Amino acid sequence: MKTSNFDFSLPPELIAQKPARPRESAKLLQVFSDGNFRDVYIKDLPALLKAGDLLVVNNTRVIPAQLSGKIFSTEKKVRVNLHKQKSNGVWLAFAKPAKKLLLNDKIFFSSTFFALITDKQPFGQITLKFNLVGATFLKALKKFGSMPLPPYIKRSGKVHPSDKTDYQTTFASRDGAVASPTAGLHFSMNLINDLKRCGIRVAPITLHVGAGTFLPIKTDTINHHRMHSEWVEINARTANLINKTRKAGGKIIAVGTTVLRTLETAVDTEGNIHPFKGKTDIFIAPGHQFKTVDLLITNFHLPKSTLFVLVSAFCGLNRMKNAYKYAIKKKYRFFSYGDASLLELRKKS
Repeated sequence: MKTSNFDFSLPPELIAQKPARPRESAKLLQVFSDGNFRDVYIKDLPALLKAGDLLVVNNTRVIPAQLSGKIFSTEKKVRVNLHKQKSNGVWLAFAKPAKKLLLNDKIFFSSTFFALITDKQPFGQITLKFNLVGATFLKALKKFGSMPLPPYIKRSGKVHPSDKTDYQTTFASRDGAVASPTAGLHFSMNLINDLKRCGIRVAPITLHVGAGTFLPIKTDTINHHRMHSEWVEINARTANLINKTRKAGGKIIAVGTTVLRTLETAVDTEGNIHPFKGKTDIFIAPGHQFKTVDLLITNFHLPKSTLFVLVSAFCGLNRMKNAYKYAIKKKYRFFSYGDASLLELRKKS
């Protein structure tokens, strides 16, 4: 399919710059499998779901992956965005301005926290080997780094202090993401407790979201797109709970595309979920046969992105285009800090 089929025009004023407060006050567009829509709110989820249903959430935690430092040899300032861990203490990163950087340059982020450039690639990508590893590296990162907001969230100067909590989900418990699994941002502890009181259970998976989630598809056709890989884990408890819920007739609701991609990675041909730990580069596009999920809660995504391709596979391209056209008309807020949709899996033809 042509990538241009997944393009649409979005008024820039609909790109959310701040989240809804409280979190569950965000709008929610229900998209049914018959093509109808309904305007509700995230806070309505306990009434929209049933006892015995299961919400699967991503418990990754965003690390403060944006660093400002100085090149040791020249004292020139440089900004670094970590985007993928290669090994303990070794990261791929994007640097600005990259032209100033040379192989074996040292970048100091403080007198005790620095990194050596061990490789340079096109488009400003570098490999950094830090002087710290493990827990001491994370401690330094949390002290000297800032939250890596996506480029469409504009801030004058530094990231706002509130972004430290706003861009982190309530479920966040495992460090490793450089972007937030944004569907989870809508859930407060009050909402989670309301869901549990209604007999709706919650189970975690982990997918450490990479910066590739923001990249548009640059090939003319989606089949030529090369998907980035991300580290995932689904433990035995969550796998068993999903399988038991399905057998009992409950619905599986994926909170976000990262959850859906994880489950579709860990499922067998019979539809059973298995424990899994490793990397996934699954690219879900129209034609994909879904085996794991009945409903998907997800934000409104960028045009020509792998995420818009995914939701088009889940609902059907025409239905998704109509839903986005409706959302724009109704002034839903888009992208990471925006509103959400509750998508019903398309019926098999």
